[in-house]
Amino acid sequence: MSIFSALVFLSLLGFCASVLFKLVPHYLEHRALEKVITTNTDRIKSVADFYQHISKAMQVNNIRDVQLHQMVQISEVNDEFLVHLKYEQRETLIKNINLVVTFDKEYRVRVH
Repeated sequence: MSIFSALVFLSLLGFCASVLFKLVPHYLEHRALEKVITTNTDRIKSVADFYQHISKAMQVNNIRDVQLHQMVQISEVNDEFLVHLKYEQRETLIKNINLVVTFDKEYRVRVH
């Protein structure tokens, strides 16, 4: 392996590591939000309670890049909540080139 090919390999490895370090936190935050939506919902009685539950979890998990009411829509149908989690995160890669991660998922949460 020549020195040039080793430098190319190392620069590609560094680029991939940079992309990973920028995107992984967004996926971890999304995973934390999914966990909040689907667990510990025993005490939730209304849509307002559900928003408050998610808001508290966002504070605990230090999720500040998104606004709660812009990314979550909650409605109550019969004995369950329909939660639509939809938002996108942008991260600057190089000057005017952005990485965009879009999350869009619906959950049905049954009330006990």
